[in-house]
Amino acid sequence: MSAPLTEWHEDHVKFTQLLDLLEEQVGAFHRGEHPNYDLMSDIVFYLRSFGDCVHHPREDAAFERLLARKPELGPAINRLLQEHRVIATAGEDLADRLNQATGDVMAPREGLEAAAATYLVYYRNHLNTEERDIMPPASEVLTPEDWARVMATVPHVSDPLFGKDVEARFGELRKQIAREQSLTLQG
Repeated sequence: MSAPLTEWHEDHVKFTQLLDLLEEQVGAFHRGEHPNYDLMSDIVFYLRSFGDCVHHPREDAAFERLLARKPELGPAINRLLQEHRVIATAGEDLADRLNQATGDVMAPREGLEAAAATYLVYYRNHLNTEERDIMPPASEVLTPEDWARVMATVPHVSDPLFGKDVEARFGELRKQIAREQSLTLQG
């Protein structure tokens, strides 16, 4: 597996961890408990800023190059490109609803739950489809030159959550991820 493809997969693993944490908080909300809205907001902010602005544009470039080499993947790739737009829109909606919740704006619980469910379902399905249907052929046909062009789509940026220098905003989220990983290793 090429280094960019490995990075693509590792991003998916990280995104899945975050979606799991988000889903736990949505579950607490559904049970009538008080979720950690700040944690939820940080997850969505990260997925929107890093996922939508760094990861997805690189995927779009990889899809374009892959489509040139394997045109039969056109329907799947077109659906994934559309899902990038849907995920971005669903993320914006969820972020807005979380901002309302933290700002003590009265809003129906169902709206926040529905926005979170839409985001979670689309994002999880999207990641699974890429892992299953796109990454294997990409590893077979994309050349080092293709990957260099993909990575040049968005200049290298340090991951603000999983990189060496975690942004202050993500300090609590990083601690929560470490706790979850510790519990997984113990269990």
